Amino acid sequence: MDYGKFKYEAAQKAKEARRNQANTVLKEVRFRLKIDEHDYETKRKRAEGFLKAGDKVKAMILFRGREQQRPEMGVRLLMKFAEEVSELGSVESRPTIDGRNMVMIIAPAKNKSEAKAEQNAQRAASRQATREAKQARQQSDDQD
Repeated sequence: MDYGKFKYEAAQKAKEARRNQANTVLKEVRFRLKIDEHDYETKRKRAEGFLKAGDKVKAMILFRGREQQRPEMGVRLLMKFAEEVSELGSVESRPTIDGRNMVMIIAPAKNKSEAKAEQNAQRAASRQATREAKQARQQSDDQD
């Protein structure tokens, strides 16, 4: 057995494993209890982007003043949020009150490495399509 070849192949496998490895990050989206519909949609779309990228999302509602007497409204808002992003992730921890905040964590449906691999495949496909289009244009220009 060629030790140099074995060592090279082991190094290549380790390099490939490191490239595909990705740490799941906890991203945070903060709401207020009296959030407007457009602001809510913006925050939801931001959270969907995080979940598509394979990151966990921490949805947090900040209570101020008299809002602290109505925690059920916060639970309702967080459950609505969880329902709307349910196709991209699932609730990892139910809404809990932490001081003046209510927190819920949503885990992505696919892990970070799968999302990264899918993103790389889409990039490669788009590059290939642009190359083919460029070659087709060159061929048509050469014929003219």
